Amino acid sequence: MGGAGAALLTALGSGLLILLSGVVGLAATAAGVWWFLAHRGTLRMLGAALAVAAPLVTLSLYVAWGVWVNALVALGLWGLALSFARAALRRPEDERDALMRGVPAAPPRRPVLIMNPKSGGGKVERFRLVERAEALGARVVLLDPSKPADVAGLAREAVAGGADLLGVAGGDGTQALVAEVAAEHDLPFLVVSAGTRNHFAMDLGLDRTDPSRCLDALRDGEELRVDLGDVAGRPFVNTVSFGVYADVVQRPEYRDAKAGTALDVLPDLLQGGEGDRLDALADSTPLLGQQALLVSNNPYAAPDPLGAVAARRTRLDGGELGVIGIRVDGAAQAAELAVLGTQATGLNVLTARRVEVGDGTGAAISVAVDGEALTLPTPVVCTLRPRALRVLVPRTRPGSPVPPPRLDWRRLTRLAFPEEPDRRASWDSP
Repeated sequence: MGGAGAALLTALGSGLLILLSGVVGLAATAAGVWWFLAHRGTLRMLGAALAVAAPLVTLSLYVAWGVWVNALVALGLWGLALSFARAALRRPEDERDALMRGVPAAPPRRPVLIMNPKSGGGKVERFRLVERAEALGARVVLLDPSKPADVAGLAREAVAGGADLLGVAGGDGTQALVAEVAAEHDLPFLVVSAGTRNHFAMDLGLDRTDPSRCLDALRDGEELRVDLGDVAGRPFVNTVSFGVYADVVQRPEYRDAKAGTALDVLPDLLQGGEGDRLDALADSTPLLGQQALLVSNNPYAAPDPLGAVAARRTRLDGGELGVIGIRVDGAAQAAELAVLGTQATGLNVLTARRVEVGDGTGAAISVAVDGEALTLPTPVVCTLRPRALRVLVPRTRPGSPVPPPRLDWRRLTRLAFPEEPDRRASWDSP
């Protein structure tokens, strides 16, 4: 960080100008992003234009003033300093937790895999998953995209027919339904990352770029014991969402235009406006007037909903639900959430073994379970079945990305300037 400051000082009198114009450009960009996310119509378009134009104008001024080299060097050194700071804050246990280790497992003799050919834009066909699974001795049940299927019923039929492993090539919602049947019969469960986002597969450390590698578990696998969530009697492997996000998922256009649908709803959340408020009880902790509530099967590594690594769980066997609640009462509080993240007053982050949402009147509310839209009567109760699911995974797999640690400046200062031990105490001791 000192190098970044030195790069500015070498610009002599222009150093202060670089700093001030950079701050102004950054503030203008942030304002543009805010207008884009928190408004609709003309203000949204103006915000997009400002967010793009501000950094371009700032860079143009640096070129016109002849100080662009110093500015880029300072920016690069600052980025390098932040990278070193995160590396210093990383703990050894973060690396160990990046790949849950299981116990060696014998190859199944009668595995049955349920595959959704439409999932993930046709990954089943593109990666030839049916042929590869059958070559490894599995029986494949291919869903018919033209009509709804009772996935759990198909899994129970497979168990009745003697299956000693159940697996799914499909989205997380389908994964959860079959996982529940596997847990009921204490059978191993195989996850094939053929969905769109494959959050469950990612947190298991599986390869999301090539789902066929998940099939390696059929011949060289190990078994993990992970937790399985329950919401109102329905299983979930990732998350249960209430409030604003659940309302987004309920919209018919969500499947075909997820980003656009979310942008249409964001202003209601960020301006503390029209969204319905929810009351919840996480164990004995009340969460009142929440606009968005996320309950997850184990807590996320970075509980900042605006952070890039918010959607990663380093463990799936901790036995606790993660709970993230957002309450934004206006623009000032939304800005605080964007700047302070987990330290913002509008963000509640905790863990619990039981979460109850709603006032118990029986009124129906929108709920998104592993991305699937549902409507459930209140109260909606979320619980966890610790280590209920046996998951068979390839012994050799990529592992989950290790989330970068949060920049804790106090801890970083202590690491850079460690306090000297109290020598007087050592002299006085015998």
